[in-house]
Amino acid sequence: MNSLRLRLALLVVGAIVAVVGLATVVAIGVIGRPGPDRMVADAALQVDLIARLAAELPDEFEPGTPAGSRLGLQLMHRPADGIVEPRLTDQIRRQLSRIGRPIDVVVTQPSPGAPATVSVPIESQGWWITLPLSTLPPPPRAGWVLLLGWMSAITLGAAGIAVVISNRLVKPLQLVESAIAAVGPDGVLPALPETGSGEMKATAAALNRLSARLKSAMESRMRLVAAAGHDLRTPMTRMRLRAEFIVDDEERALWLSDLEELDRIADSAIRLVREEVEASAPDPIDTGPFLSSLVGELVSQGHALELGPLAPAFLSVTPLALARALRNLLINAATHGRGGSLSSRVEGAMLVIRIEDRGPGIPQELIDRVFEPFFRVDPARRQSMPGAGLGLAIAKEIIERGGGTIRVTNAEGGGLVQEVRLPLAANIN
Repeated sequence: MNSLRLRLALLVVGAIVAVVGLATVVAIGVIGRPGPDRMVADAALQVDLIARLAAELPDEFEPGTPAGSRLGLQLMHRPADGIVEPRLTDQIRRQLSRIGRPIDVVVTQPSPGAPATVSVPIESQGWWITLPLSTLPPPPRAGWVLLLGWMSAITLGAAGIAVVISNRLVKPLQLVESAIAAVGPDGVLPALPETGSGEMKATAAALNRLSARLKSAMESRMRLVAAAGHDLRTPMTRMRLRAEFIVDDEERALWLSDLEELDRIADSAIRLVREEVEASAPDPIDTGPFLSSLVGELVSQGHALELGPLAPAFLSVTPLALARALRNLLINAATHGRGGSLSSRVEGAMLVIRIEDRGPGIPQELIDRVFEPFFRVDPARRQSMPGAGLGLAIAKEIIERGGGTIRVTNAEGGGLVQEVRLPLAANIN
C-alpha cells in the first residue's frame, strides 16, 4: 500500500465502483430487485387481464365453439397437456396473489425445450383458457448472478482504466526515481531526454539543469581543494627551511612536527581530489595474493597486523586505488586499534573483506561520522596519532567508485570492525 501507483489505482477503482453501485441500488429501489418474480410479473398481469375478460364472456363462448376460436382463445375442459412446471406455476400464482387476484393457474410444458403453456381456470364458466408462455424465466438466483456479473465487469473495466490513469500520473515521479538511481559514484546524473508530455519535458529539463549545476559545483570544489593543497606546499617549504635555523633543538623539533602534519593534510587533500576526478580502467585481480602482499608490506613497515582466512575470489577493480583504500583501513586498525587482522569470505556475488582491531572502538553516537573528512574521535589525540583524518574518507570514495560498500561497526567483544563489500568479477577463467 506504500506504492503511489497502487493507491491511485485503488482510489479510481473505488470511486467508479461506488458510483455504479449507488446507481444500481437506486435502480433496484425504483424498478424492483432482480429475480424470477420480476421476470414473471408481466405474465401474471396478462393472466389476470385474460381471466377478467373471460369471466364476462357470454354463454356462447364454450369449448369447441367457433366463437371462441375466432377470438384466438383456446377454451378447454381441463388444463393443457404436458409436464407440470411446479416452480413456474408457484411463481405466477405468487405474483397473482400480490396483486389481489389469487388464481390457481397451471403451467405445463408439452416436451423438454418446448414453449410452456399457462392454463387459467374460469370457475364461473367451468372451463380453462390456455395461453402460450414464450420464454421460461431463469432459476431463482439467476438475477443476482447477473447483478454480480455486471458489478464484476464494471470492477474489471475500472481496474484497467485505473491502471492506465495511475501510470500516467506517476510517470514524472518515475522519471525522478530513475534519474536518482542513475547517479553514478561521482555524483554526476546522466542527461535525460526531454520528450513526452509537457510535464515530462519540464521535469527532465529541471533535472538536467540541476545535474549541470551540481557537476559545476563539485568541479569547482575539487579545483579549490586541489589548489589549496598545492599552494600550501610552497610556504611550508619556506617554513621548513627557516625552522632549520632555530637554535633551540626542542623548539625546532616542534616546528618540524607541525610542518609534517600540515604536509600530510595537504597531501591527503590532494589524494582525495585525485580519487574523485580520476577514473582508471579496472583490471581483474586474484584477491588472495593481492591481500597477502598488502598485509605483508605493512607488517614489514612495523604495523601490527595479522592475516586471517582468505577466500579464493577475483575482483575487477583498479589495483592501485583498491590497495590505497585497504592500506588506509589497515593502518587505521594498526594505529588506532592496537593491531588488527584481515580476512575475507564470499557471500553470493560479493567478496566481504573484514578488518578487525583490538582498540577501544568508537562511541555509538559518533560512528556515523567516521567517513567525514578530517574527523577525529578524540581531537586531543591529534598530536600523538599521525594522520590527517582523511584516510577513511578516501577509502570510502575508492570503494564506492568500484561499486562496493564499506561499513564500520563496534565489535561485541570490543574493538572496531571495518567491513568492505565488493562485487566479484564476472567471466574470469
